[in-house]
Amino acid sequence: MSGFKVEKQGLLTTVQDKGRMGYQQYGIVVSGAVDPLALRLANAVVGNPDSAAGLEVTMMGPELIMTADSMISVGGGDLSAAVDGREIPMWTAVKVYAGQRISFGEPRFGVRAYIAFAGGIDVPEEMGSRATYLKAEIGGFHGRELQAGDEVNIFSVQRFPCRRRLHPALLPNYDKGTPIRVIEGPDEKLFSGETKDIFYDSKFYLTNEVDRMGCRMEGPSVPPEEGSGILSDATTMGTIQIPGDGLPMLLMADRQTSGGYARIGTVIQEDLPRVAQCGPGEPVRFTAVSVKKAQEIYARREKRFRCFARLALT
Repeated sequence: MSGFKVEKQGLLTTVQDKGRMGYQQYGIVVSGAVDPLALRLANAVVGNPDSAAGLEVTMMGPELIMTADSMISVGGGDLSAAVDGREIPMWTAVKVYAGQRISFGEPRFGVRAYIAFAGGIDVPEEMGSRATYLKAEIGGFHGRELQAGDEVNIFSVQRFPCRRRLHPALLPNYDKGTPIRVIEGPDEKLFSGETKDIFYDSKFYLTNEVDRMGCRMEGPSVPPEEGSGILSDATTMGTIQIPGDGLPMLLMADRQTSGGYARIGTVIQEDLPRVAQCGPGEPVRFTAVSVKKAQEIYARREKRFRCFARLALT
């Protein structure tokens, strides 16, 4: 079997899927795509199941030479994806042939793009997932980012799907002009009403400390009343921790399984893609929503996906 060869290494390109579920009790992080919705939708366009592995491309993309015919879809951030120098549309199934070159140019929007290949990337599963966790060198392509000279296989498919383009109703909401919605965290009572008002009324900026684990922010300090330390407790994707300096840390895909900082809130599922596409220096604001409201928003999105999955991908 064959798939593609890495001609030129990008800034950070890894094999990712939905993540490594069921092992957090043993201290094994979930990993997976930082923008899981983007990978899910890109997979759907080329007829793959949700569990298929694709590539996560960060800011400066790689150059790949196809070694087999396939069909691809690029979603997430718009990093000017092209085939043989000709730009290809986002969220659209594009046939590629052995010998053709996939490359990226000037980033137009966002910081992470996802390439789904029909059939999915063929690397060994580790603990039920093909996701790369770089710090532990688990999963993906030998547990590391892709480098020049790597040859990566993709699963063969009997025939390519006739689906071609994602319906606009399914496109992720990447609007950066509205606040990120959060539900209150389990340690919310450790923060005074005044501190919470500052948190929700202020603008924060992502620092240069942004990676797959999460991002640090700068802005007004919002420390808890009784210091930042708590008994180590569970974290999840979107958890907002407040360390000793009072400046928020927002946890993402490669987050630790537990932490000892007070958790002021958690970003709702619907807004995680917006965070995933933010880069250093970009501003974010937060607004509170109830758990019930967050569940309603999530249920609406899933209903939309189920309703349009067959009809909207044309």
